[in-house]
Amino acid sequence: MTIPELTAQIRAFRDARDWQQFHSPKDLAVAIVAEAGELLQPFVWKSPDESREIAQRKRPEIANEIADVAILLFELADQLGLDLAQEMTAKLARNEIRYPADKARGSNLKYNEL
Repeated sequence: MTIPELTAQIRAFRDARDWQQFHSPKDLAVAIVAEAGELLQPFVWKSPDESREIAQRKRPEIANEIADVAILLFELADQLGLDLAQEMTAKLARNEIRYPADKARGSNLKYNEL
């Protein structure tokens, strides 16, 4: 399924429930942060190895939280008139410049520290 198709499905779900009135850009942004917090919760205070184990053990729950974040993000982009695929492609291109593979490989430094 394409991003526009998914966005249309999200819009149809929202509209069938008359929820657009509750989905201002601010409210969608707040909801994204709240759902991202729910996604983060199983990993709090866990080591990298523990987090990998939790990701496998709690895969269905984590998948649901990822889907919640994505649905809200798709709707926010739609409301703002953003082409999500185009924006993501442009951001990846900017990151290619900011983080050249020969300098960034194996490093967690920010682009201005490479």
